[in-house]
Amino acid sequence: MLRERLSFDISEFLHYLASHQEANGGLPPLSDLAAELGISVAALREQLEVARALGLVEVRPRTGTRRLSYTFMPAVRQSLRYALALNDGYFQKFSELRNHLEAAYWNEAAGKLTAEDKGELKTLIARATEKLRNNPVQVPHEEHRKLHLLIYSRLNNPFVAGILEAYWDAYEAVGLNMYAGSIDYLHEVWGYHARMVESICNGNYEAGRQALIEHIDLLAQRPS
Repeated sequence: MLRERLSFDISEFLHYLASHQEANGGLPPLSDLAAELGISVAALREQLEVARALGLVEVRPRTGTRRLSYTFMPAVRQSLRYALALNDGYFQKFSELRNHLEAAYWNEAAGKLTAEDKGELKTLIARATEKLRNNPVQVPHEEHRKLHLLIYSRLNNPFVAGILEAYWDAYEAVGLNMYAGSIDYLHEVWGYHARMVESICNGNYEAGRQALIEHIDLLAQRPS
């Protein structure tokens, strides 16, 4: 296996997690684990904190420490939050990455969706349309996020999922979820979403991909 042929420069605790892959399994007490790894309890605590920040383990007062299934999102989210604290212009750079990623995976992702998924996409379109018809208008951000993530949810690729989920967290962090703009702008956005969903349901994935590309261009066109 590739893992056996490579030497990874990671901590003793991460090596332990990688070699004990029982999903959601509990871990030994820190003193026992530190002795097994040949490090101090203080060093183990430091390594454990890194693993927790990466979303690899969960630590609870009564139940102790247990490993979690692998996800890429916590690592991306932490790094992206730091980048935005340095310069909020990094959001645009990350948006470009997300846009290219969604376009590249569109056909594959759309082709894996189930009939139930397609029904949920239609429901999200209906809910967003209802919000736009309210007086005052409601920004359908929850539907926006759920729709995009649902489309890519069947890829079974933790790296794609992590980047896309981190994007929406950053989208909210910079306040774009509160952006209303004009009613015409919102209707235009959701017109593209409706075209995307209709194309998915009809099996015309390339038409949906074109609607996606036109839709994500709107972000750059919106007023500051």
